[in-house]
Amino acid sequence: MSKKRYNILALIFGSVVINYLDRTNISVAAPAIKEALDLSSVQLGLIFSAFGWTYVALQIPGGIVVDKVGARLLYGLMLFFWSIATLLQGFVNSFIVLLGLRASIGIFEAPAYPANNAIVTKWFPENERASAIAIYTSGQFIGLAFLFPVLTIIQDNLGWRGLFIVSGVIGILWAIVWYTFYRDPDKHKSVSSKEIEHIREGGGLVKSTKATIEKTKFSWLDLAQAFKHRKLWGVYLGQFCVGSVSIFFLTWFPTYLVEYRGLDFIKSGFLASLPFLAAFAGVLLSGFTSDFLIKKGKSKEIARKAPVLCGLLLSVSIIGANFTNDTFYVILFMTLAFFGNGLASITWVFVSLMAPKHLIGLVGGVFNLIGGLSAVVVPVVIGVLVKDGDFSPALYFIGAMTLLGFLSFLLIVGKVKRIVVVELKV
Repeated sequence: MSKKRYNILALIFGSVVINYLDRTNISVAAPAIKEALDLSSVQLGLIFSAFGWTYVALQIPGGIVVDKVGARLLYGLMLFFWSIATLLQGFVNSFIVLLGLRASIGIFEAPAYPANNAIVTKWFPENERASAIAIYTSGQFIGLAFLFPVLTIIQDNLGWRGLFIVSGVIGILWAIVWYTFYRDPDKHKSVSSKEIEHIREGGGLVKSTKATIEKTKFSWLDLAQAFKHRKLWGVYLGQFCVGSVSIFFLTWFPTYLVEYRGLDFIKSGFLASLPFLAAFAGVLLSGFTSDFLIKKGKSKEIARKAPVLCGLLLSVSIIGANFTNDTFYVILFMTLAFFGNGLASITWVFVSLMAPKHLIGLVGGVFNLIGGLSAVVVPVVIGVLVKDGDFSPALYFIGAMTLLGFLSFLLIVGKVKRIVVVELKV
């Protein structure tokens, strides 16, 4: 049996690394941009959140597009255009232009995670899916763990403008790689029939005939299905809370270390990598443990929920940083919190397991829309909370979000099972 699904997973992993590189290079450049463009903390919060405005607004359209358009062409175009927008940030001289470019990156990245989930649902059986999701999700953590020090060095040598230009060029090159090598299972020339059968028998939604890939028209009833089920709302709210922790680390964290903890810029880049390494370990531990429990016959409620619940509780430890002035303990609390966030980051598996089969992309879009609202809300809220120079209210806010997420997965999601849509004939 061939193992081509792991080659596809490597492509998704690389794309996630590029995705988060272009989302978060702004956080590394932020102190320098704030000085160069004379921005206030509230303006900086708006810059951080601008990506989220368009990203969130286009999640449902993005999910619909994923269900209708092939991942090869769609992902290639997304990568190319968001990388161009990243590169152009290296030439801005005003708050408004930078705001617009950040928003345009959100436009082109909007279908990315619904596409990732749809691809994994096609290529992997259910008992391998949490591990696959964990591996590609880990790209955002391991990539940034190593990239934070690298990005700080690039900026130190080439300036913040050079940082954006280098990031953009990398993304353009990866777009070419993606379009050259990606294919769906039924169109991949070197995938074996045994591997296709292994995926299909395990619950992978392999499309193998013209009938199964026939294009269907969009229906508003489909959209209603994505919003009418309580268990989906539990997952949506939980994802917003998981995203709140992630967004703090992807936006304000380097500024917190430099401006509010007084760390040297280069040193902060290396210290900032530690929580990302912990999150990387957390998401892999979560994914492989979850699939291991499934293979041992444990229920989906235990195997899928337990890592997420444990992770969200652990993330509350971020509040501990408010009670110390010792850099070691500040980084320790941040590392524990992001490790917990990593454990909780396999939440896409709930979309894969619970969404109606013909609405994987659409439900993924709604899921990412509501989760993505954290990218809109959290940076601005933090900017307002810290405008008087005290960062502790912001960390209390993040801790409260993680506790809310825990309660959502515990009390609202309920039984983890596929939602079956019954069509009523009049």
